[in-house]
Amino acid sequence: MDGRAGYDTDLFAWTGEQARLLRDAAQSRPGPGIDWDHIAGELDAMGAQVRDAVRRHLAAVIENLLKLEYSPDPRPRRRWWITATKARRHLEEMLEENPSLQRFPAEILEKAWLDGDADACLDDGIDIDALPKECPYALEDLRDPDWWPVNRHGLT
Repeated sequence: MDGRAGYDTDLFAWTGEQARLLRDAAQSRPGPGIDWDHIAGELDAMGAQVRDAVRRHLAAVIENLLKLEYSPDPRPRRRWWITATKARRHLEEMLEENPSLQRFPAEILEKAWLDGDADACLDDGIDIDALPKECPYALEDLRDPDWWPVNRHGLT
């Protein structure tokens, strides 16, 4: 390995680097029949999918923590806990597999909050006006598999 990002060690960094290298190669020696720019664009899209997955997992954690904290409904709580647990695990796996994205959750926390908040609002038992306007959870808490918010209705 010559210091460049490896496919198996950081897919996000690898796709970005390979797209850049393909574009550089196209500038210096365009090849007949090879659609360098679109191939590079597809690599960029692969990297964007990794970033989108990180955002979706973070939003799912937020959504389910909000439901656990704000919903008065005792029945689906186990499902919300399981979903939040899985989303946390997948988030951590994505960040472990793509070390170049370690700072990304902090960069997109507000956008993930808007997604998670909007999805939590779809639950009939939650008073939309009771939800905070900004994310009440620290990023460290969102990523901590042992941290859970206290339910506002005394449910456990």
